[in-house]
Amino acid sequence: MSETAARFFKWLRRDLRGAASLAFLLLLLALAIAAPAVAPHSPTRQDVNNTLQEPNAQHPLGTDDLGRDVLSRLIYGAPATLYASFLAVAVAILLGVPVGLLAGFLGGWVDDAISRVIDTLLSFPAIVLAIAVTGALGIGLTNGMIAVGIVFSPQLARLVRAQTLIVKQELYVDAARVFGASLGRILWRHVVPNAIQPVIVQVTLLLAVALLAEASLSFLGLGVQPPQPSWGAMLARAYHYMEIAPEQMYAPGLAILVTALAFNALGESLRVALDPTMKLR
Repeated sequence: MSETAARFFKWLRRDLRGAASLAFLLLLLALAIAAPAVAPHSPTRQDVNNTLQEPNAQHPLGTDDLGRDVLSRLIYGAPATLYASFLAVAVAILLGVPVGLLAGFLGGWVDDAISRVIDTLLSFPAIVLAIAVTGALGIGLTNGMIAVGIVFSPQLARLVRAQTLIVKQELYVDAARVFGASLGRILWRHVVPNAIQPVIVQVTLLLAVALLAEASLSFLGLGVQPPQPSWGAMLARAYHYMEIAPEQMYAPGLAILVTALAFNALGESLRVALDPTMKLR
């Protein structure tokens, strides 16, 4: 086991918040995978004679405006919501990490050009830029989260660039140059492993932001399209009946809140576990 992994597991054993967050997220992932076997009803089956029901024995979380079981839609919405979050972060990693590495490692005019593009993208409000990119790519969950990933990529690029600028000044990088190592080998063997740790922490935090971004886009009708359930889409429908059936908003709202908090708590635990300058208690 590597030193980094050993530090992480040692900290996790002592950090109940991090352990609880990780356990919750793993449980949620298992629930999303097993949704067809776990959900008590079909998420799309309508019963117009039993709309906006309060929680009862047959429907533990009630029914929506079309008589669909809220609990089943909540369970079936988990895969779409998690898929959206991971897709957005994956796109951000694929775009942001290589760009940040090149900017920090090559420096000069390459760094200047990339930094100006990053600064330009960061000057736009994230949700506005995501809506604009979604409009260009087309409405839908995948396109929407690709747009969110594009919006997130400058943040990762800036973080990786800053770490690369620090790492490439280390003595072991200079030693590798003296011994004749190629730029590619120096970058892959020495810079990337030592610059990537903050990215791991940032990724967990971005997963929480991506979760909220998916909810926002679905709320605006730019994400998941009916009849496919997602927590953001459920919240959007429930909003129209807030005055007569406010309980419709509780389940998807709490699911989004708790999951986002779990990602944030796990990110904080990872930051402490992976930072060698922080002393284990």
